[in-house]
Amino acid sequence: MKFDAIIFDFDGVILDSVGIKTFAFGELVRVHGAEAVAKMQAYHEAKGGISRFVKFEWFYREVLGREIDASESQVLGERFTQLAFSGVMAAPFITGAEYCLEQHANLCPLFVASGTPQSELDQILTGRSLSRFFKEAFGSPRTKSQIISDILTRYGFVPEQVVFVGDAISDYRAARETGLQFIGIAGESSVFPPGTTTLRDLTKLNDAISAKS
Repeated sequence: MKFDAIIFDFDGVILDSVGIKTFAFGELVRVHGAEAVAKMQAYHEAKGGISRFVKFEWFYREVLGREIDASESQVLGERFTQLAFSGVMAAPFITGAEYCLEQHANLCPLFVASGTPQSELDQILTGRSLSRFFKEAFGSPRTKSQIISDILTRYGFVPEQVVFVGDAISDYRAARETGLQFIGIAGESSVFPPGTTTLRDLTKLNDAISAKS
C-alpha cells in the first residue's frame, strides 16, 4: 500500500450506529407529530455525515417555519446525546472494521473526520478503546472539508496520496473538494455517483486501496 494516510468517517464506517442516530432524531421531534418525525429522519439519512446542529437548524426552518435559537439548539444537542450515546457505545462494528484498523494502523497514519461533536467523539473512541488506532480524530463543529484541509496542511500530505473512507454523499463531496481519493461504504443502493469505488463493509478495504495505488 502506497498511500500516505487514511481518513475515516465514523458512524456507518467504523461502527454500525447510523440506525441508532436515526431513531434518536425521530424521538427528539416526536412531540411535533408523526409527519415531523418522518421528515427529520429522512433528512438525517439524506444528509449523513454533517453536524446534528445543522440538521436541527433545517428542521426548525423547514418544518416548524422559524429559526432555532442557541439555547434551543443546545437543549436538543444534550437530549440527542442522552438518546444516542449509550446505543453508540454498544453498537457493533461494521464488518471487518476491527481487523482493518489493526492492519492499517501499522502501515500508515489513520485519522477520523466525523460529524459527531468533538467531546462526544473523544468519549466514544476512548470508551470503545479505539483511540490507539488513530493519529488524531476530529468532529464538529468543523466541517469535514475543513478537517481534511487541516490534516493535509499540518502533516504535509499530498492530497492524491490520502484516502477518505465514508458512507455519505457529504463525505464524497469533502474528498472531492480537498483532492482526496475516495472509497464509499454503501449497501445495495449507493448514494455515490457512477464509477465511485464502493464496498459493502471494510473486509476488502485493503484490496480497494491497493487497486487505487
